[in-house]
Amino acid sequence: MEEVIDETPTVRTLIFKDDLCASAKPGQFTMAWMPSTDELPMSVMISEREGYAALTIRKHGYSSTALYNTSVGRMLGVRGPYGNSFDIAKGRVLLVGGGTGLVPILRLSRELAKRKSEKSDVMLIIGARTKDEVIFEKLAKRVLKKVKSKVIVTTEDGSYGIRGLATDAAEKAMEKNCFDMVYTCGPERMMKKVLELAASHKISSQASLERIMKCGIGICCSCCIGRYLVCKDGPVMDGNTVLKLPEFGVHARDKSGRMTEMW
Repeated sequence: MEEVIDETPTVRTLIFKDDLCASAKPGQFTMAWMPSTDELPMSVMISEREGYAALTIRKHGYSSTALYNTSVGRMLGVRGPYGNSFDIAKGRVLLVGGGTGLVPILRLSRELAKRKSEKSDVMLIIGARTKDEVIFEKLAKRVLKKVKSKVIVTTEDGSYGIRGLATDAAEKAMEKNCFDMVYTCGPERMMKKVLELAASHKISSQASLERIMKCGIGICCSCCIGRYLVCKDGPVMDGNTVLKLPEFGVHARDKSGRMTEMW
C-alpha cells in the first residue's frame, strides 16, 4: 500500500502499484484481501499515477473495516481483475453513480474521454445524501476535461448541488436530451429506477451489479441473481436483461445464501 486518501469520514481510497489492476477494463473487479480477514469483491478505481490502481472502501462490516483501517506500507492482497466490462458507446452518454458505485463509472469516464475523435458528449450525475458524502467530483471533472461534458451533483438534503435524488436529475436529463447510452452503478434501487427511465425513453443501458462473492470465478454461486452469476455473467449487465430479474432492487442473498429483503 503506497497511499491512503480520506474521501469522507467513512470512505477511503487505497492506492497501490499493480500492472494488471491498472489496466483493468471499466467495470471489472478484484477480490481484495487483508491478512486474517475475508476477501471482498471491489471495483477497480482509477489512479492518476501511471501503473497504479486503487480501491475505494466504505467502512461497513468486519472485512471492509479492516481494509478501511489499513495504512501505508501494509500488505494488501488482490486477485483479478475479473468479470466483464462496460461496452464503450459512441455519441451522447449519461452516467449515473451513487456512493462508491462511482468507482467503475469513473474508470468508464476515463475511457470515454480517451475517444475524443468520436465526439464524446458525457453527462455524469453524482448522487449523495449530504455534502460530506460527495466523492470524486473534482476528479471526475479532471478526467472529463478534454471532452464535451457536464458533471451534476445531487444531495438528498440539498446541502450541496441540486436538492434531490440522482434519479430525479437523471429523469430530467433524459427528458431534455437524446442519449445514445445510459450507464449506472450504485445502490440497487437507484439503478433500477435509472434502468426503468432508460427503458421508458427507449435508450440502451448497462448497469454494474453487486452481490456477495466468495470465489469471484463462478464456482461458489453465492453471487447468483436469477439464472446469472454476477462474477461471470457480470458485473456489467444489459439494462433490459436486469429489469427482467424479479429480485433486482427487491431481494439479495446473505452470506449463507438465504434470500433477504433489500432495504
